[in-house]
Amino acid sequence: MQFSKRMDHFGENIFTVLLNRKQAKEEAGEKVIDLSVGTPNIPPAGHVIDALTAAAADERNYVYAIKDTRELDDAVAEWYQRRYHVKIDPRTQVVSLLGSQEGLAHFALAVVDPGDVVLVPDPCYPVFGDGPVIAGAELYPMPLKKEKNYLIDFDEIPEEIAIKARLMVVSYPNNPTAAIAPMEFYEKLVAFAKKYDIIVLHDNAYSELVFDTEPTGSFLACPGAMDVGVEFNSLSKTYGLAGARIGFCIGNEQIVAMLSRLKSNMDYGMFLPIQKAAVAAITGDQSCVKSTREAYRRRRDCLCEGMTSIGWKVEKSPATMFVWAKIPDGFSSSEAFVSELLEKSGVLVTPGNAFGASGEGYVRIALVKDEPEIQEAISRIRDCGILNQK
Repeated sequence: MQFSKRMDHFGENIFTVLLNRKQAKEEAGEKVIDLSVGTPNIPPAGHVIDALTAAAADERNYVYAIKDTRELDDAVAEWYQRRYHVKIDPRTQVVSLLGSQEGLAHFALAVVDPGDVVLVPDPCYPVFGDGPVIAGAELYPMPLKKEKNYLIDFDEIPEEIAIKARLMVVSYPNNPTAAIAPMEFYEKLVAFAKKYDIIVLHDNAYSELVFDTEPTGSFLACPGAMDVGVEFNSLSKTYGLAGARIGFCIGNEQIVAMLSRLKSNMDYGMFLPIQKAAVAAITGDQSCVKSTREAYRRRRDCLCEGMTSIGWKVEKSPATMFVWAKIPDGFSSSEAFVSELLEKSGVLVTPGNAFGASGEGYVRIALVKDEPEIQEAISRIRDCGILNQK
């Protein structure tokens, strides 16, 4: 059989690889503490579950949705006005996504042609680059450096690359580095995009998970942002709805219209009960957002302070549900450390180079376990002796 040449770009997804290794350990009777995949274990608030189950019990809701309901569009517009102080037209400036992952995988198909250049952060969440590759684009990595607070340096992008670029993918608070971007950064981003006629896709999945300062805002609040781009937002982490797959593309109406047209040829819309759950989440009691943020903050403190106390200095993340940690001395690569950590301690994390070449030398640790299990992971790492290697 012959298959698509585009598949030559794709190996097995890193999280599938890690899952296979985890399952092998578990089949051998060993317990694995999995801190690799960002799968939230904090469930949705009761009123959100109630809305979902009530709608799922209504047999009329099992038809094709075709597109978003007016109730959902209006709720998103109200949410963005209330939470981010961004005004949008609910009829032309928002379209739902079957999770941000789906949107990121397909977005480039609507805005770039084969051979076009797409600017992506390095390191970045893998689908930021995979989506454009599916569309036949050429990637240009924008290194995120610790000494620059993991912010993109637009001056480092060669002008000949900027001229060719059609799309730039940006995400703050950032996965995997957990960095936060100030408004001055977005002002530079908008100016750069306007100068070179580049569409901006900003992923804003973690705006509520900011721990030591006020929660961050929206890229679209920056003057001129609506002229150049859109923002993806997600209910996965903030509202515990990861498995329900609820995301939104919001912003420039021409871009939203093009993505809507593409999606109308690819799916039949979001399941109506899930639309009801989304409305309940973003319009209902928001105390669950604060409690979720506080839970992740406590987990972060537990993990970072605990790891540092046993000899692995792990800096506290300012945001997201992840910790970006430099690997201990004595290891040649992120993958080598992750492999040995799993074998010796049964603790699983993600190698930094899975997010791009600039991630080498780091690991990403997901705060997806309660504090007692995080403490167990710390004890295992201390007792297995891996931190005593030189």
